[in-house]
Amino acid sequence: MTLSRIDDALKAAIDQLQEGGSDSPSVDAAVLLCHVLDKPRSYLLTWPEKTLNETQSRQFCSLITRRVTGEPVAYLVGEREFWSLPLKVSPSTLIPRPDTERLVEIALEKSQQTQGDILDLGTGTGAIALALASELPERHVVGIDLRPEAQALALENAQRLTITNVTFLQGSWFEPLKLGTKFALIVSNPPYIEENDPHLTQGDVRFEPLSALVAKDKGLADIKHIAENARHYLQQQGWLLFEHGYDQGAAVRALFESLGYHHVVTEKDYAGNDRVTLGQYSHSEERASCTKD
Repeated sequence: MTLSRIDDALKAAIDQLQEGGSDSPSVDAAVLLCHVLDKPRSYLLTWPEKTLNETQSRQFCSLITRRVTGEPVAYLVGEREFWSLPLKVSPSTLIPRPDTERLVEIALEKSQQTQGDILDLGTGTGAIALALASELPERHVVGIDLRPEAQALALENAQRLTITNVTFLQGSWFEPLKLGTKFALIVSNPPYIEENDPHLTQGDVRFEPLSALVAKDKGLADIKHIAENARHYLQQQGWLLFEHGYDQGAAVRALFESLGYHHVVTEKDYAGNDRVTLGQYSHSEERASCTKD
């Protein structure tokens, strides 16, 4: 691919991405070229006759080639915007997705009903925790991830964004927490894809960490573990919220109800698919049930 002017470079890259099967060749090419030039999108439109130097041409060509193989744009540029926050990403974490913003929206709604700290399990880049912390500066948010590299990345994102009301811990789900710690809200976007799901061989997920995507028991193993144990970490009338697969709403609702959660409901994502299930937990009901038994 011969690169010279910005408009010529874009056209050649778009053609190559189209041939490679990209779903969004124009957007991909523009984002990658803006990254190489360290310029905003408007620069490409305003100065189409500007030329790339040799280093920029080589870098752009390399990125386009990697994108043709399917490597996610977010990993290529090292950043993805979530909730209007520019987050650093890496192959050690999932790429934040727009559908997860529904989880943030619903969590913010429920935060108005109860006071207290917020817990984000499987925090990854820190996207959910940082979005909530940015909107609720008077609340403290804790994010936990199993992988040390994810915890380090989330902490780096918090520092870059100067969000100070958040703490990131490393460990398996609730393990890093002190006994007796209580939260008003517990939110999670855990692994929920079945091990043999064909989507794992398609698109961006081919490059994302399987440990953050796949769960046993038809994708429900981690959701079950969290829902069972969250009861010990929720304050009175606290809320548990999950993002899950489009076809898991009924199963997650049934799980919540079997564990004693009430006001259980599944909310849809922007495409109209079941995406977030939430429920409220009352410790008084738990004690009453035990007394009755």
